Amino acid sequence: MAQKYQLVRGMRDIGPELTPRWREVERIIIDVVCRYGYQEVRLPLLESTELFARGVGESTDIVSKEMFSLDDRKGRSLTLRPEGTASCARMCIENGLLRNQAQRLWYQGSMFRYEKPQKGRTREFNQIGCEVFGLPGPDVDAELIDLLWTVYSELGITDLVTLEINTIGSGVARQAYRDVLVDYLKPFRDDLDGDSQRRLETNPMRILDSKVASTRAILENAPRLEEYVDEDASRHFDGLRRILDGAQIPYRVNSRLVRGLDYYTHTVFEWVTDDLGAQSAVCAGGRYDGLVEKLGGKSVPGAGFGLGLDRTVLLHEAKAARDYRQADVYCVVGSESEIVDATAVSNAIRQRLGLAVVQHGGGGSLKSQLRHADKSGALWAVIVGEDEVAENRVTMKWLRRDNEQLTAPLETILERLAAEQSGV
Repeated sequence: MAQKYQLVRGMRDIGPELTPRWREVERIIIDVVCRYGYQEVRLPLLESTELFARGVGESTDIVSKEMFSLDDRKGRSLTLRPEGTASCARMCIENGLLRNQAQRLWYQGSMFRYEKPQKGRTREFNQIGCEVFGLPGPDVDAELIDLLWTVYSELGITDLVTLEINTIGSGVARQAYRDVLVDYLKPFRDDLDGDSQRRLETNPMRILDSKVASTRAILENAPRLEEYVDEDASRHFDGLRRILDGAQIPYRVNSRLVRGLDYYTHTVFEWVTDDLGAQSAVCAGGRYDGLVEKLGGKSVPGAGFGLGLDRTVLLHEAKAARDYRQADVYCVVGSESEIVDATAVSNAIRQRLGLAVVQHGGGGSLKSQLRHADKSGALWAVIVGEDEVAENRVTMKWLRRDNEQLTAPLETILERLAAEQSGV
């Protein structure tokens, strides 16, 4: 007996019952992104491991324990991308897109991180990301947040997400705060949770994100990050808040928000939710003014975000019930001899009206085909049987109304479908 193969742990299938909602969510997001003037780029799944080690930071959880890496045949280490910002920056540097010009870019695709799978978190996940290069002001940070607020408004889920913002200052300010935080935490080392004990040596600011109650209790009296933020960063943050207040975008300042990637400076933000269990972050981003230089380019300011599609789709599903149709019209075929005529009818509806048409295959009685038509969610069936072909007519049947149908020439059926389509 042939071996049955199973999905690799942490990956996910998105079947036909789910993809219509995914398409709806993606369409709304991409439409908003394009209305804000962002241009699409397409990035490779595989990059040099060093790109992420250098850009994201060797001490981050992503690089130290979550990446899917492999050696190619020449012994070079490659990694399935765990995030998109470093890849986008690399592409811009390599292709000269940052020479005396600003860029607003977006991308979409799978990312990979080796984490414990649970609801809203898989090892393969999909993101839509936006990146802005060459614009240093808080107006750009506010634009990214305003774009996301528009996305969540048009998805109808603003009541399920909350915007949290913070400033982590310049790299110099972060280092100064890092030193005093380590000095404060060292006496409590044995009382910290395991992850925080490890981070104390590698990435201590991530301890501020800990969800463990005992560690959070220790942090209550820790030095405050805002006390070490430099004046320029404070001014930048005040400018961001002023714009958000003017746009009436609700937010809360979370002084513990630091983000887990080394490239962030100044503004950081997250959209969080209480509706997905432990996986609270739906979208995250901020400013990364030193990243391009770190990756070998000239110093260029940058800011962006990564929006998690998997979690956004779950929120959309919780908020908005939908009956997605497989097709608008289901074409019932009388017998094999009517297939040519049925195909012509189906194509006429597709090409002239732009409606989705499923043409029945595999034979079967009129009754069984109409059952398939009803199951497809189609609004109408068109029947091309022996009598219809003989009379050069088509029967149109309303599937969501009782006993209503019309037999007429194809042109009349097309006109009636067009009228129904427009709500006449």
